[in-house]
Amino acid sequence: MIVVVDYGMSNVRSIVNKIERLKLRASVGRTPEDVLAADKLIIPGVGHFAAGMKNLRSSGLLDALELKVRREGAPVLGICLGMQLLGTHSEEGDVEGLGWIDARVRRFQLEGVQHSGSSRLRVPHVGWNTIEARRPSILLDGQSDEPRFYFVHSYHMDAAPESEAVVATTLYGYPFASIVQQGNIYGTQFHPEKSHHYGMRLLEQFLRCA
Repeated sequence: MIVVVDYGMSNVRSIVNKIERLKLRASVGRTPEDVLAADKLIIPGVGHFAAGMKNLRSSGLLDALELKVRREGAPVLGICLGMQLLGTHSEEGDVEGLGWIDARVRRFQLEGVQHSGSSRLRVPHVGWNTIEARRPSILLDGQSDEPRFYFVHSYHMDAAPESEAVVATTLYGYPFASIVQQGNIYGTQFHPEKSHHYGMRLLEQFLRCA
């Protein structure tokens, strides 16, 4: 069973709809029991990091996720805020994250950053952007040479491009981690559910992984 975790921080229905377009079944998980019944998990998210962690704790979902992902090894995909929550700590609220990926989350620091073109880079980073693959991952299998994905975020996971967890980076003033993977734990800073056929392909790859 594919479970999209609803902890009050995103429109989970849009992701469920995309999964159903792939002829797969998904359900919305709001309780620890829903999470524990899952074969694969998706943690979406839009909004404040500290609020996201608070909601996971207060709903009882945090312990269930730890058991399902860390002990049982269920594949999990964090999307946008959901990817950031995988990290160890965030500047946004100065709080600890899940700690599943060894990286901190920081706000874009674009002051003094050199960039091409006449327009000034702004925060948040909104719109379509490309990725640069750093290492192989099932998430990238079958993608075109220059896949494009849709981003909306002010914070990003601060991990060195050479980190073994970084699958791909994206350039916005400087390179930041846009896809991560550590074993059964995956994350995308962009929204695959808003990224047309590129995002659909990535979701399909994740959902068909062991």
